[in-house]
Amino acid sequence: MIKKLLVVFIAVIAFQSHAQEGVASPYSFYGIGSLKFKGTVENRSMGGLSIFTDSIHVNLRNPASYAGPELKSYPFNGESRPVKFAVGGSYSSIGLESNSGNDRANTTTFDYFAVNIPMGKFGMGFGLLPYTSVGYKLEAANTDGSLSNRYRGEGGVNKAFIGLGYSINKNLSIGVDANYNFGNIQNSAIAFVYGEDGELVQYQSRENNRSDLSGLNLNLGLSYKTMLNEKLQLTSGFTYSPKSTLTSNNTRSFSTIVINALTAQEFEVNTIDADLDASGLKTTELTLPSRMSIGAGIGEPLKWFVGTEFTFQNTSKFSNPIFSVTNAEFVNASTIAIGGFYIPDYDSFSKYWKRVTYRAGLHFENTGLEINNETIREFGMSFGLGLPLGGLFSNGNVGFEFGKRGTTNQNLIQENFINLQFSLSLNDRWFQKRKYD
Repeated sequence: MIKKLLVVFIAVIAFQSHAQEGVASPYSFYGIGSLKFKGTVENRSMGGLSIFTDSIHVNLRNPASYAGPELKSYPFNGESRPVKFAVGGSYSSIGLESNSGNDRANTTTFDYFAVNIPMGKFGMGFGLLPYTSVGYKLEAANTDGSLSNRYRGEGGVNKAFIGLGYSINKNLSIGVDANYNFGNIQNSAIAFVYGEDGELVQYQSRENNRSDLSGLNLNLGLSYKTMLNEKLQLTSGFTYSPKSTLTSNNTRSFSTIVINALTAQEFEVNTIDADLDASGLKTTELTLPSRMSIGAGIGEPLKWFVGTEFTFQNTSKFSNPIFSVTNAEFVNASTIAIGGFYIPDYDSFSKYWKRVTYRAGLHFENTGLEINNETIREFGMSFGLGLPLGGLFSNGNVGFEFGKRGTTNQNLIQENFINLQFSLSLNDRWFQKRKYD
């Protein structure tokens, strides 16, 4: 057990120490950033499908899974239930394409750390994960090609959670997560000024904004499984997160800067703090919209599974008083995920690759963002492997995802992304009765 805990903590430290900004997307300019967490590696390898639960993986999208009935059966036959650990990270390569040019950005990030502990008919889960992420560097040009504005942003919102699940009977489980959201978002904007000769003047002005965010929200979940016949099993899931708020403590300042024409490096001359109290913007509240997902699928236990899931988020209710953009608005968001897995022979001891879990899926998403009357959509395909490790059904998971987000219409940017995801799912027995004293 101690060795496995060390592996988890070393993996967390490694992901964090090598992490760059959590995202490199111009669309993270809007709201509180791009949604960072879209499920574990196992979920994302099946197109984001999160309705399936089993005894050896932590499902962070549905708290009902903390006390799923499988925990009392395979693979422990009622003797004890496994404590589950999960840690994951990812590498992303994003090609940015517009009508005027192309660019590429890479990011490496820590994605989640979680623990699921069994307690009789109950199960408890807790962990930490990045929820949203901000990371962009944008420039706008005048009609003559000269630089008019430069925008930069970084930060995001993290989520620490603790949840409880309860197994009502062998088929039905319910659960709830309590989430503490926290983090900060920093952004700056420069409006370039030119003289009558067309040359950049010596001093420029930069606006600096920072919002420190915090707030609580809940996530409710339900999971239901039943055998349709001797082989086929129906699996279904439902989650709902009510509307909540984030408290934002804001600061704003204006700096006089000098920009090196060769390196574009900015040198600050002096800074003046803005009085946000006078405008009522020192402390504001952001509305986080409600979210609901429902899905179902069928399969043969320990052999194969295929399912679909629909997610709806009332994003049109999102609001941020400190920051507004005239050419963009939020509309209701939705996602359709289709995916599944296949295991050739889970108990084969002579053929390793027969015990591997092969996953695949795809998703279609309306992100809930409209810019210049263009809906920002996302499409992705994913594949993954669940690789058995030594010990009690621990495994490593590798996922590969590619797709696109956005469009080049209306002078917007299309992102062509490739994501590589890695995770460890470690399991062990606690609270076992000793056979010998």
